[in-house]
Amino acid sequence: MTPPKRAAARDFDSMCAFIRANTRLLPVPGLVAGGAALRLWQADAVTPIWSATEADLGSAGIDPPFWAFPWAGGQAIARLILERPDIVRGKRVLDIACGSGLIAAAAALAGAAEVTANDIDPLCEAAVALNADANGVAIRWHGGDLLGSPATGADVIVAGDVFYQRDMAERFTEWLTAASAAGADVYAGDPGRAYAPATLAPPIAEYDIDTSLDLESAVLRRTRVWKL
Repeated sequence: MTPPKRAAARDFDSMCAFIRANTRLLPVPGLVAGGAALRLWQADAVTPIWSATEADLGSAGIDPPFWAFPWAGGQAIARLILERPDIVRGKRVLDIACGSGLIAAAAALAGAAEVTANDIDPLCEAAVALNADANGVAIRWHGGDLLGSPATGADVIVAGDVFYQRDMAERFTEWLTAASAAGADVYAGDPGRAYAPATLAPPIAEYDIDTSLDLESAVLRRTRVWKL
């Protein structure tokens, strides 16, 4: 898997500056590696960061700023990895639809040989880079939609919170299932989204994940992790 060229330095730097100006570097509850809390650049609420992102890009109707929050499905997979580092230790890991790169950072902290983060949102590249730096780890970036081609080059594939829209859930389920059949260890995390596949095997882990009323209309979400 050969990553595409990084965006122009000026664009990348401006994205990093935007994230720093509109988020805060905060610990993610319950995620600790080597005695230190895993930290992410996080927004305080959805609407202000979404509005700021639209204004910064000069475009309305853009995707929600998934990169600005530690979503429950990603937190659950990250917690599992930090509890069981053997899942990723010495392996090549792909965090697909990575958002902030939360799971990617956890995998790197747990001793993965190589970690790649992927998303279709260009701002995620900057978020992943800032979060990697905040946690002292190295994460490669691969932008764009990977669902149109077979998964290659990863021993472990992780996907958090990808079942929130019907079409997307169907595409991800098909792709992740194919990746598993091709030999990758595939983990999906989900806090009870409407379109999570009903045919998945029993979860291998369950956690009560701290969230917020703004994100999930609840302060705790029971979140499951499946190995496909």
